Amino acid sequence: MINLHDIRYVRLGTANLDDARCYATQILGLQVVREAHGAIYFRSDSRDHTLCYYEGDPHETTTAFEVRTAQDLEDAAILLERNEFKVQHGSREDAEVRYVDDFIRFKDPSGNNIELVLRPHASGRNYFPSRDAGITGFSHIGLRTMNPRRDELFWTQLANARVSDRIGEAPLLRIDEVHHKIALFPSSHAGVQHINHQVESVDDLMRAYYFLVDRGIRILFGPGRHPTSGAMFLYFEGPDGMTYEYSTGVSLIPAEKDASHQPRQFSATNESFCAWGAKPDIPEFKS
Repeated sequence: MINLHDIRYVRLGTANLDDARCYATQILGLQVVREAHGAIYFRSDSRDHTLCYYEGDPHETTTAFEVRTAQDLEDAAILLERNEFKVQHGSREDAEVRYVDDFIRFKDPSGNNIELVLRPHASGRNYFPSRDAGITGFSHIGLRTMNPRRDELFWTQLANARVSDRIGEAPLLRIDEVHHKIALFPSSHAGVQHINHQVESVDDLMRAYYFLVDRGIRILFGPGRHPTSGAMFLYFEGPDGMTYEYSTGVSLIPAEKDASHQPRQFSATNESFCAWGAKPDIPEFKS
């Protein structure tokens, strides 16, 4: 089994690196770590970086997960290859670009680019955001799936993800006590569907709403509350059509309740995405 320790970073191609930098700092509220290798690295917590924009195809998106040991990384590569996934071992140069000791990459069954990384760098400095958005850290991603049941089996049988809840056919998957770190949403193509950052309080969420509206940023969903995780949320549009989310108050499933947790089945309706009545302007969320 692939033992995923935590989600680590997202890499996004962009046609306009300057615009991406402006958005990530002035709108999203991330801190620039460095500009190198034709890319800009941003942080949102104690990790070296959690988001990287680079000059490239905006449809090219990659999600990275950390594994604990070199043996875990090697075992993951062997398991993937035995199950007929094409695995690429990262070069030393590519590892340096990602600020990790070693990594492998592959595509999940829907074609999403996934990296498993060993000993990713941490930062010895406090996180100083470019604006006070209240961000406490990068928390989860939504991935597009062309076959939810097949992809759920991949993440739960080959990897250590567990289903917390489902909305229609979309499973919300945890790899630790947080309600979900991966969400799989039915789509016609692969790619990162949304990127989530946690904020400290509902006040940060509401301040963000008015801040974004005042600056003409398109609000895609919310403010609202997810009936599944209990989190209050706000989704909004980013560069190249990427969807970003702020949320706060996500529920936890502690270790002592992990084995006994029974996933709930929610219908694929607006009410299953928002308890307050907000309606999503996000294709994968529309009923």
